Amino acid sequence: MFRSRMLPLLAVALLLSACAATPARKAASASKSADKEALALYERLEQDSQRYASGLELLRSGETATAQAEMTAAVDDLRAAATRCSELAGCEQQRFVAAFDALLRQGIGNGEGAAEIGGTTPEAGGLAGESSPVIAAVPELGRSVTLLKGRELGELIELNGPVKAALEEWLTQYRPNLLLAYENYQYMRHLMWPEYEKAGLPEALLFGMMAKESGGKVHAVSRSGASGPLQFMYATGMRFGLGKVGGFDQRFDPRLSARANAAYVNEQLAIFNDNLELVVGAYNGGEGAMRRRVARLDGTPSFWDPRIYYDVSQETREYVPMVLAAAWLFLHPERYKLRFPKIEGGDGRIRLRRPASIAELTICFGQDGNPDGWFRTLRNLNPQLDPQQTVAAGTELAVPRRLEAVYARDCAGGRWPELAADLHSAIVPAPPPMALAAKGKGAGTGRAHTVRKGDTLMAISRRYGCAVPKLASANALRAPQYRLRIGQVLQIPRCTR
Repeated sequence: MFRSRMLPLLAVALLLSACAATPARKAASASKSADKEALALYERLEQDSQRYASGLELLRSGETATAQAEMTAAVDDLRAAATRCSELAGCEQQRFVAAFDALLRQGIGNGEGAAEIGGTTPEAGGLAGESSPVIAAVPELGRSVTLLKGRELGELIELNGPVKAALEEWLTQYRPNLLLAYENYQYMRHLMWPEYEKAGLPEALLFGMMAKESGGKVHAVSRSGASGPLQFMYATGMRFGLGKVGGFDQRFDPRLSARANAAYVNEQLAIFNDNLELVVGAYNGGEGAMRRRVARLDGTPSFWDPRIYYDVSQETREYVPMVLAAAWLFLHPERYKLRFPKIEGGDGRIRLRRPASIAELTICFGQDGNPDGWFRTLRNLNPQLDPQQTVAAGTELAVPRRLEAVYARDCAGGRWPELAADLHSAIVPAPPPMALAAKGKGAGTGRAHTVRKGDTLMAISRRYGCAVPKLASANALRAPQYRLRIGQVLQIPRCTR
């Protein structure tokens, strides 16, 4: 059977060129001549893809020698075009990676050369049959998502004592957290993963950081004010383009947050000579402090060097191995008898036929396809909306694709949306004015908010323009849950955010 020996070389060339070209270019727009050359490269890409496909047809008809010549020529030219694209400002390297993926799908899907293509055999990748469910969905190019600057992510994660201890934590008391983080991520994957993919970073790292930072809860806010699924501080978020638009804090946007995180990681990889542990430690403990520690030592030391490991905070000493362990489990769940749930996400959309809030939609959707209900998912996919605020008819909302049919069937009209609207309009009696005055004595502005069903501290923060930490402090609410009770009266302090 014919096996193209050029494909493994092309895989390396394409993936390395894609990784090498990922740091954001801040150059001015490409010249007309560069644009023209890029267009010519895209045309070559199409021609080479067609030539390779024709070679496969010849191979299937038994014309092995001619097929080999055609496919080898196509691969050689595609590799040369990809290399030139990586050198040309404005050229889209991802087109070439996608084209290579398509070639592999054509070949492997029909059995040609499967054992030698792209290093995807069990021997090349670890134990037979093991991989992340996400990676398993695209086995032909699956290993590319594990690469960090041309090296397998597994080679960079040292399974030392701290990482093994973190693995045990994820697999015991934090197993429910890990599974929930995976579920949350799968519903947002179509928003977040493309940003990491464009930046040439492994998906497992994105999942590991998100699992530790927020568990995939888009509206998570820490005691220090770090916000969003990847927990950006305000100043760092601004530095990477996460500002406020129309009053909405873009740190809560999963797509923009993933883009900013990828830019941060690539920036720090360049600073720390592609040392992953130092970059992850800098993300948690501050890049300035980490640079100063490294500068005191010769070369680029390991994060596990006692002079660094014992110099960082206890939080960072725990954070780094937890991120690495979550990333490792994302790649190798079957080694640890871990089974991630199969999630049908997808980029679905509904256009409201009647006014409704996210809370009402959650009631209407019920547990159709999700035993835990859809409240968190709907919030994550529509982070700009207050879940209690009624949205006008005609508004388009993001939902998992499977809910498009459920909405048309159950929620566009009839008994379920009427029930949800009735529950949503319920009024919880407020304490009399004298009780409010006594309770609010010395609280600041005298404003108060009575907690109703579905309220969150974040939603209340937005309503009154008061930062979550300040609200929590004024009402003795403890992080990170900030637990509220229906009917609880919160004092709203005087604040400017």
